[in-house]
Amino acid sequence: MMPPVDPNSGRSHSSALSPAEQPTGLSFGIEGSRQFPNWLAEQRISLAFTTYQAGKLFFVGMQPSGRLGVFERTFNRAMGLCSDGQSMWLSTAFQIWRFENVLEAGETEGEFDRLYVPRGCHVTGDIDVHDVAVDADGRLVFVSTLFSCLATTSDRHSFEPLWQPAFISKLAAEDRCHMNGLAMENGQPRYVTVCSRSDVADGWRERRRDGGCVVDVTNGDIVTEGLSMPHSPRLYRDRLWLLEAGTGHFGYVDQSKGSFEHVAFCPGYARGLSFVGDYAVIGLSRPREKTFSGLPLDDELARRGALPRCGLLVVDLRSGDLVHWLRIEGSVEELYDVVVLEGVKRPKAFGFQTDEIRFHVSFPRDGQTQTWSGKPK
Repeated sequence: MMPPVDPNSGRSHSSALSPAEQPTGLSFGIEGSRQFPNWLAEQRISLAFTTYQAGKLFFVGMQPSGRLGVFERTFNRAMGLCSDGQSMWLSTAFQIWRFENVLEAGETEGEFDRLYVPRGCHVTGDIDVHDVAVDADGRLVFVSTLFSCLATTSDRHSFEPLWQPAFISKLAAEDRCHMNGLAMENGQPRYVTVCSRSDVADGWRERRRDGGCVVDVTNGDIVTEGLSMPHSPRLYRDRLWLLEAGTGHFGYVDQSKGSFEHVAFCPGYARGLSFVGDYAVIGLSRPREKTFSGLPLDDELARRGALPRCGLLVVDLRSGDLVHWLRIEGSVEELYDVVVLEGVKRPKAFGFQTDEIRFHVSFPRDGQTQTWSGKPK
């Protein structure tokens, strides 16, 4: 049985920690498969992932001892996540935050080799931002699920619409098709996933089992259809990959046939997809009642004699095998996004639940970053 993790301390966590539960009652345990830490070390990566249900941004890396280390911060309804290793963007309940790593190359903060500090925020209002990305010009592009469109930030307004599917007749706060996922190609939006082609308020819920499709942003064409709750489209090694959350399948689109080809079954509601080398990293959630229930995933889990999991899976793209995993038990039940941080051993971030960010100041001087802590002693 995994010990609960202290969700509010901001300290690093591993499955070896002694129990520490906060008065909020939010407690959870995290455990990796036997070779998961070795795989992180071999790939020279760490991982970041979000849970909107528990409002957490997690980092998973390696402790100096070689054991798995987990660090978390609290952000209300943490959802879409993207990073180039130096900068990171996170969508929350009504804001999109930009973080910057303030450590120089080779510099550490204790045992951490990345320190992500919030440096900018755009207030969108509650428009249900899902996937986020940055285009070739450094412009933030995101999916506004509530308004069924792709959008960017505006200096004056909550957002600026960029594109909407041809079947959406009006931008309205109605979540008509449940657009959720965004794939970028050469720094430009290329594909989105929608859960149906509905053009009425909340109409996608009536087509959860087979109404999903992938839409080409450049011409509006439907690339593949008949999907159940598709999420997280990503272009990698000249293939369009995605997660069919409603069936539990990870795979790719054969665009010559317009078909979705299965590569692996994921025992949970799959959202969040990132790649490194020959591997895919996939986020899993335990299905929620109403929205997630009654999908083909239920039947497939029963057929395989399995229960849904919450955590991360690592899939070998060459074989389709699930080679490593990270499981989460307790109060955390739903994940949304995951990103690979290449060349990073142990990341951390500042949030707003503690006073670290108040007393940490950095500035450039003579080509180097200078830091100052004003925290009273």
